[in-house]
Amino acid sequence: MKPVIKRLFAALVGVSVCSLVVKAQQDTLWKYVQPLAGTAGSTTPAAVKHGEGTEKNANTIPAVGMPFAMTQWTPQTQLTEQKCVPPYFYKDKVLTGFRGTHWLSGSCTQDYGSFTVMPVTGKLQTQPAQYGAAFSHEQEITTPAYYRLQLPAVITEITATERCGIMQFTLLQNDSLYLLVTPNSDKDKGFIKVNAQTGEIWGYNPAHRIYQGWGESAGFNGYFYIKAEKTATVAGTFSGATLFTTDSLQNKPSLGAYIGFALQKGEQLRIRVGTSFTSLQAAQKNLQQEIPAFAFATVLKQAQQTWQKALSQITVSTANEKDKRIFYTAMYHAMQHPRLFSDIDGTYPVFAGNYQLKQMKNGHYYDDFSMWDIYRAQLPLLEILEPVRVNDFVRSLVDKGTNGGWLPVFPCWNSYTAAMIGDHSTAFIASAWAKGIRNYDVQEAYRLMRQNAFTEASGADYKNGKGRRALTSYLRYGYIPIEDSVPEAFHKKEQVSRTLEYAYDDYALSVVAKGLGKTRDYQLLNARAANYKNVLDTSVGMVRARYANGSWYQPFRPDVREFYITEGTPRQYTFYVPQQVPELAKLMGGKTQLEKALDSLFEKGEYWHGNEPGHQIPFMYNYTNAPWKTQRQVRQILNDEYSDGPGGLSGNDDAGQMSAWYIFGAIGFYPVDPVSGQYQLCAPIFDTAVLQLPGNKRVTIRVSKQSASAAYIASVRWNGKPVATRYITHAMLQQGGVLSIALRDTPLSAH
Repeated sequence: MKPVIKRLFAALVGVSVCSLVVKAQQDTLWKYVQPLAGTAGSTTPAAVKHGEGTEKNANTIPAVGMPFAMTQWTPQTQLTEQKCVPPYFYKDKVLTGFRGTHWLSGSCTQDYGSFTVMPVTGKLQTQPAQYGAAFSHEQEITTPAYYRLQLPAVITEITATERCGIMQFTLLQNDSLYLLVTPNSDKDKGFIKVNAQTGEIWGYNPAHRIYQGWGESAGFNGYFYIKAEKTATVAGTFSGATLFTTDSLQNKPSLGAYIGFALQKGEQLRIRVGTSFTSLQAAQKNLQQEIPAFAFATVLKQAQQTWQKALSQITVSTANEKDKRIFYTAMYHAMQHPRLFSDIDGTYPVFAGNYQLKQMKNGHYYDDFSMWDIYRAQLPLLEILEPVRVNDFVRSLVDKGTNGGWLPVFPCWNSYTAAMIGDHSTAFIASAWAKGIRNYDVQEAYRLMRQNAFTEASGADYKNGKGRRALTSYLRYGYIPIEDSVPEAFHKKEQVSRTLEYAYDDYALSVVAKGLGKTRDYQLLNARAANYKNVLDTSVGMVRARYANGSWYQPFRPDVREFYITEGTPRQYTFYVPQQVPELAKLMGGKTQLEKALDSLFEKGEYWHGNEPGHQIPFMYNYTNAPWKTQRQVRQILNDEYSDGPGGLSGNDDAGQMSAWYIFGAIGFYPVDPVSGQYQLCAPIFDTAVLQLPGNKRVTIRVSKQSASAAYIASVRWNGKPVATRYITHAMLQQGGVLSIALRDTPLSAH
């Protein structure tokens, strides 16, 4: 048993929740999850070579909460909501509270609408430099459903529901216990109110936009309502070190409220916390529905059961416990986002709506789509496991487009952002539609996607982040020339990468157009899907920048991070043509040349797993005469770029995309082109993997090996019949069945 699990069981004895954790220990999967994974700088080879600054961090947090929850709960070691600063760093040694957070897991963005609860014993202190508490990781216990930290005078425990949390504080000595509650506004905004007699604190932290419209109001607040189990003996408000006798404060720096209690050694205080993005009343109503009583053990049991069910969607068997830890940690990280944004009655803030509210009658409303990342593997994984939830995701995106006038390309903070590049809401909707997920207004979805593809927003709309960046240039030249520096964007220039990703989005929309019988649109979009050819210089076999007159930019440096490439190099981005890999091979001179180009990338150490545009690259050997190299490279990446422990993720996890890659690679297939419904095969690392699908169907992946170290595919069978292709299809998975993969010690090509 891992030491942290031993500490978990020992610590819970006598705290009234022990039996909930110990019971059926061997049957639970959450014990494999390591929430601290990714909270330290990456130690993997590719991250060490290619990572820069915040890219060296996975930027995950030890989040407690339900899958895809509205609010997560995390220990806080960083006070700010600043961009690229998560609430918790493993390297930090001082705790400043426990945060109700909306941090985008694994991102380099920023928190918003958050608030923090800090237990302070002894004398009342209201400044972080005074109340910050030194701690060690040996004093922490972390699971998806539970967090515990023991400080010298108080133990804090946390568990949660979809929108709410409950905290339990146990005094280790006779002492005063103060709870400080602070809205975490970096802009000195917000409101807080306290009532000592009723043990209530409530308030809000206004959310602000980033990227486009940076600093402007996002049109909603993060609301919280806190109810303490006991009557406070003292209460008040503060701004920094200044205490106030008033029961409320608004728009002051470092504002907060406190309530104080006199407790005996061993005495416990519990607080229930409701959250909402619509109103204080909604936060209170959410709490009444989800946590109606101060029953910590009951909430914990429900949270554990929810995570058990979520993680059990894929069960794996292997003698390698480390691989299980990595796998189920990846499952946990792949189930953080998109974020539930609607209240328990369906009310949610209108997208870019300036404090307007709507109510969703069926399903749930979601936001925080890190779309440049998650359309590649994280959302496709959910298309297999949870199509009903995916349908809610699509309905939410369509709703955003209808309300805001344009389909957003990267909808976070319930606002237009134009962050990153591409138009991958289109790619995702097309992928879901192609897989038969269509319980939404398909015609409205198509109208919005088509508008993004054919019309550039004008004036204020474009500046506000609506529509594709540099679309006019793209349509005129078939690529984005150097002369268009894409000024109205957070990611400026990057013309070649934009061209490549727009070509994929055009292909994705062409599939929907064809299916809906929109022949003219299909023809235009299908032709544009080949626009990657316009930035591929066949004389060097790679993509590079061009001027409007067609001449190539000089000098050509294939392994340098150029201004025309997004977070990478020309060599790395050359392989981003998931829609037409065979055509790309022809342009390179055939399958053999594609294989050599892939070999060169890996031999030079230029494959960077920590950045999403290269995630399909290892699987592209399946399009050559050496598919065994896919099996070799994927296995190598699984071994080298993922590990257990805090530094075990290869760069930003980006809302679960990095983790979803591991899940697919570990069970034996990957969606190089999610819209196609094809999954390229590789060699699984588990003896068996069972996918539980809707309708009580299941896919069982059974692996037989020539030896324990066998890693090359000898044969593949589906329900006993040989699979002649190097891929399986979504239609096959939907039927349920048995995928049998035999592995051998050496590649077939070697014999």
